[in-house]
Amino acid sequence: MNNNCPQVKVCGLTSVEEALGCADLGVNAIGCVFFPKSPRHLSEIQAKEISMALPSGVKTVGVFVNESFSNIMHKIEFCAINAVQLHGQESPELVSRLQKEKIIVIKALFAEGKPTIEEAKNYEASAFLVECGRGVLPGGNAIEWDWETVKSFGCKYPLILAGGLSPENISHAISGSMPDAVDVSSGVESAPGKKNLGKVKSFLKAVSMCKLKKNFRKIF
Repeated sequence: MNNNCPQVKVCGLTSVEEALGCADLGVNAIGCVFFPKSPRHLSEIQAKEISMALPSGVKTVGVFVNESFSNIMHKIEFCAINAVQLHGQESPELVSRLQKEKIIVIKALFAEGKPTIEEAKNYEASAFLVECGRGVLPGGNAIEWDWETVKSFGCKYPLILAGGLSPENISHAISGSMPDAVDVSSGVESAPGKKNLGKVKSFLKAVSMCKLKKNFRKIF
């Protein structure tokens, strides 16, 4: 992906083959979900195999929900993770503590849940992932929402847009919110945890065609 458009993270990978396929297509980051209730949950061994197989330019992001510092650090070290995404009710203190470990720390905020986007000032995060917050699971639950509501937020903070994104709507979502990166999962799947590389390719193509007058921040 070029610097004239947002970076792309594909989340919820469960196999080396699909992770490498996404990397070959040009994604910037791969998300590994460490949340047992998620249909995209994977083991430490699976995550390590993905991390070790990816080229150096593609970051591995571990996604956690209300995990302790020690558990997160164990997975970072064992799985060779480059970044963490905290998708629960984690404290500002935990975010700051992880930042001191010299890794990328992404805190999830919610347009219709807690923590809210107004609470961003409390966190010393590398970037913020914002999505709707409706649904059963902490993730986006494939729910589309009013992405334009975070455009002003992205002017102040490094912004990753998530929730209900797909090859069909990503151009609209980007033009409305102007994020520095976008995060997609179910929108490029054939089944939970199974990525459709054809959809990933279409998604990346749509993102690359968004020629916008913005100096996009590099997050991954």
